[in-house]
Amino acid sequence: MDVQIEASWKDALKEEFEKDYFIKLTEFVRNEYRQHTCYPPGNEIFNAFNLCPLSKVKVVILGQDPYHGEGQAEGLCFSVKTGIALPPSLINIFKEVKDDIGTRPQIIKDLQGKDMYDGSLRRWAQQGVFLLNTCLSVRQHEAFSHSRHGWESFTDAVIKIISEKQKHVAFMLWGGPARSKKKIIDTSKHLVLESVHPSPLSANRGGWFGNHHFSRCNVWLQEKGLTPIVW
Repeated sequence: MDVQIEASWKDALKEEFEKDYFIKLTEFVRNEYRQHTCYPPGNEIFNAFNLCPLSKVKVVILGQDPYHGEGQAEGLCFSVKTGIALPPSLINIFKEVKDDIGTRPQIIKDLQGKDMYDGSLRRWAQQGVFLLNTCLSVRQHEAFSHSRHGWESFTDAVIKIISEKQKHVAFMLWGGPARSKKKIIDTSKHLVLESVHPSPLSANRGGWFGNHHFSRCNVWLQEKGLTPIVW
């Protein structure tokens, strides 16, 4: 199957693309996009891969499924398109970054000329942060509507490939579904950082704020001779 995806990922995943489950998944997704409004736009489903080639991956952040509101999703977990209001989870992520290492996201102007934070995490992806959702598409206003159709098998395969082929990767696993993936990661060579999910429901119960994942990640990358991420 000819999947439009960055060359290194296309080579690494070529066997996965020929499996029965992926062929059925592709048929399902195509039908969904024809019959319903779905996100992200079809040409952005594999944005995480296209912006971060396999050899460049040094951090993995794992999300669940894309935002299902209009104009939000851009194929990167937790990220929204530039100019879109920040969702609650992303607000909490940025709060922890500021408290942890003191940096803030870029400030841009909204349509009324007021200052707002840029919620697009493309700047992270371009530095080697692989922003992977476990499910890569969703129907408008219907969270998890594309789950259990094969995406989870595909993204598990992606995590295994990163674990096997890369030498030193920091995996940030936030919330129960993400933390369950620890079992398919080789912890003898990779760093695994775990915490509750940054959504307000979880974060406000404790365990998100003060986890210091961003500074801990950068310290570890530097210890391995890798350039830290400009969060």
